[in-house]
Amino acid sequence: MTQYTGIWPVAPTPFNDDGTLDLDGMKRVLDCLIDQGADGICILANFSEQFLVSDAERDVLTRLSLEHVAGRVPVIVTISHYATQIAVERARLAKSLGAEAVMMMPPYHGATLKGTPEQTFEQFAAVGDVGIPIMVQDAPMSGVDLSVPLLVRMAKEIEMVKLFKIECPRAANKIRALIEQGGEAIEAPFDGEEAITLLADLDAGATGSMTSGMIVDQIKPVLTHFHAGRHEEATAAYGRVAMAINHENRQCGWQSCKAAMVEGGVIKSEMCRHPVAPLHPAIRTRLIELLKPLDPLVLSWGK
Repeated sequence: MTQYTGIWPVAPTPFNDDGTLDLDGMKRVLDCLIDQGADGICILANFSEQFLVSDAERDVLTRLSLEHVAGRVPVIVTISHYATQIAVERARLAKSLGAEAVMMMPPYHGATLKGTPEQTFEQFAAVGDVGIPIMVQDAPMSGVDLSVPLLVRMAKEIEMVKLFKIECPRAANKIRALIEQGGEAIEAPFDGEEAITLLADLDAGATGSMTSGMIVDQIKPVLTHFHAGRHEEATAAYGRVAMAINHENRQCGWQSCKAAMVEGGVIKSEMCRHPVAPLHPAIRTRLIELLKPLDPLVLSWGK
């Protein structure tokens, strides 16, 4: 039985300078994350730029990633879509290829098309019928309010709703309330947001964290120490990486992982498809300066 604990980073999607998929680079990304000690990997998430890839490219990336990982670690495939039918089709594909779980936000499309609480429940229930564990992603990007009572109802009434990635404002409060009200039905609450609130979220009962793929090996000790009861060591380990995490979260977003992976020879290009602008050179320079003292594997993996 899979243990939904530890660090499960989001794999970035590498592009060539001309904007085409770098499929060899995708394999190297996955290998680098595994070598960093990832307990699992998530693909096609927001930090994978899932909103910048076509449906055909999603299919290619899903198949390539699951085939290349080949069971070395469990893989979560993000399947979010406004249309329930499409989310179900994506879940079926992920299951058929051996994914451990799928992750999805509530149905939304832009600022004005948002599922009601009942429609959200119905979509998750439909995906649950596929028979693959579901991670509910509670992210500000959707603009949909996932109340604690709704999440608890989903956990109790939809068998496959087992995991929760809580990355809304004041995530620790929501994780704590979710556990208090949901009890054993809340199998694995995770945090996100590049682990910028990790200590508070662990205090609240988070079992894992879904970070970027930038410094997995440097963040993992925080969780390892904490869950072993070594809270002072966990706090010290977090303090060591906090400035880099803050810079990533507030200044760089998903581009930080790509910059670090180019710096370390993991991938060849930091290309993000238009209309995403490149990192400002000063922001990128500061990122690398914050990373170097940590000596993360990402900066040497491909050299």
